[in-house]
Parts: sequence; structure tokens; C-alpha cells
Amino acid sequence: MPATAAPRYTFTAMFFHWLLGLGLIGLLGFGWYMVGLPFSPTKLKYINWHKWAGVTILTLSVLRLLWRLTHRPPALPAKMAAAMPGWQHVAHNGVHYLLYALFFAVPLMGWAYSSAAGFPIVWFSVLQLPDFVNPNPQLAEALKPWHMWLAYTLAALIALHIAAALKHQLIDRDGLLRRMWPGRA
Repeated sequence: MPATAAPRYTFTAMFFHWLLGLGLIGLLGFGWYMVGLPFSPTKLKYINWHKWAGVTILTLSVLRLLWRLTHRPPALPAKMAAAMPGWQHVAHNGVHYLLYALFFAVPLMGWAYSSAAGFPIVWFSVLQLPDFVNPNPQLAEALKPWHMWLAYTLAALIALHIAAALKHQLIDRDGLLRRMWPGRA
């Protein structure tokens, strides 16, 4: 890791942040819409699209984590860090760690559910991915709610993350958002 951290995130970190952020919000919304549809060929098509997007999110999450592990993020400015109450520091770190964990847990749980249900994932109708588990209807029924509740938890944490960023931008006016906003500071 570099000895000193830049005041802003790198272009690559920003790219992963915004691409995954928009992708996750879109995928969560699409998944929520999709499950409410009646069984039909269209719903089956949407389920496949959802799986493709989930595997893409998982792949991008791996790349983002590798980038993060090899590139130190900028430290909070000292004045900002000193002004934040202790609980906000804990929340800041905790939410980031939980987000990273859920970037992996949600798609992996969906992949396991799909495998247990006996429906392999064929990424973009080209690359058949290996099954996580053997087909097992009872296991599929047990995994399905886990995928759903982990996704709801991820959605709640994304909303919390956005709310915190907006609080810093609109109420605190401390410039925190500029560190991750593309373009000039």
C-alpha cells in the first residue's frame, strides 16, 4: 500500500463504487419487481437476466475488493474525523464492512439457491457456471428466503449509505461526497 493516502479516491475506486452502486440499486429493484410477476415465459426470462446481473455484480465485487485491498483509501480529513461522534465512526466502518460482505453473500446465496432448485446459471446464455450444490428441493426452499432477506438487508444498508452521504453533503456541508464524486474536487 502507498505510504500516504490521496485526499480523494482513485478513478478506479470511483468507477467501481458508482458502477456497482447503480447496478445494485437496479438489480434490487428489478428483483423486487420480478418476484411479483405471475409465472410465465417472461418471468423466466427475467429470472435469467437477474442471475446474469447477479454474477456480473459478483465479478465486479471481486475486482473492487482486489482493488481496495491493494490501494489504500483516503483517510477522513482530520477536521472531519474530529467532528464526528464516536458512534458515527463505528457506523461508517461497520456499514462499509457489511456492504462488502453482502456484495458477496447476496449473489452467492442466489447462486446456491438456483443450484439447489436445479436451475443452472448460464451466464449471458454462453458460459454455464458450476453448481454450488446438488439439486435438492428442500435446500432450495431453505435458501430462497435467505437470498431475499440478505437482499433486503443490502437494500437497507445502501439506503443508509446514501442517507449518510446526503447528510454530509446537505447538512454538514463538509465536502465528504467530493472525495468519491467523479470529476474535479
